[in-house]
Amino acid sequence: MVTLEEKLKNPVWYSLQETHKKFRIEFDGAYFYKPEINNFGAFFDETKTADASKKYADKTENFFFVSENQTPIIDSEKITLSKKINGCQMVLDNLIDVNITEEIVLLTDKNIEEVYNLIWLVMPGFYQKKGFKMGNFYGIYKDNKLVAISGQRMQTDHFIEISSVVTHPDYTKRGFAKQLIYHTSKEILKENKLPILHTNKGNPAIGIYEKLGYKLTRDMNWWLYTKK
Repeated sequence: MVTLEEKLKNPVWYSLQETHKKFRIEFDGAYFYKPEINNFGAFFDETKTADASKKYADKTENFFFVSENQTPIIDSEKITLSKKINGCQMVLDNLIDVNITEEIVLLTDKNIEEVYNLIWLVMPGFYQKKGFKMGNFYGIYKDNKLVAISGQRMQTDHFIEISSVVTHPDYTKRGFAKQLIYHTSKEILKENKLPILHTNKGNPAIGIYEKLGYKLTRDMNWWLYTKK
């Protein structure tokens, strides 16, 4: 049996082997999400990533390989490295109570456009509308519009990743993100799973996560590749 610790070391791989198996595409021993859902890939054997990435690139213009400490091997005639994001993984150690002052709602399919538009306003680039299918999304409304959200992304039988935590620029510094992360963490705990999250090294938000009871555990690097 694969342990929780082993799954945390390769979260994309085990998400696609378990909860998100229905979203999986496999090429030459590497796993990828269907590109309309997400553009993450994972591997154990980096010698297989060159051929696998060429095949996946036929389906999408850009994609990530996610790895704790391995470096993917890529066919540089077909694919170029756009950037490497030096990230880190955090896991919940002990959830610290937060005073909830806002109404937090479970978002549904009717909110997909609002979620998409808000994420692309704050973090333009890679979120797909069908990424909504990866897990639950929660939101806060103000002035009859969605102004803050948190979502669930990678999932296995043992953990669920919190992601897509964004707040409209006109509604920041009101504690919405903190309340949403707390709420989402509690919902994950109700499923008897471990809440985790990923972020960039040095992100000021790390301090917020730590105040909620999260702790840094390991590096998690994101290699962004683009098809030539």
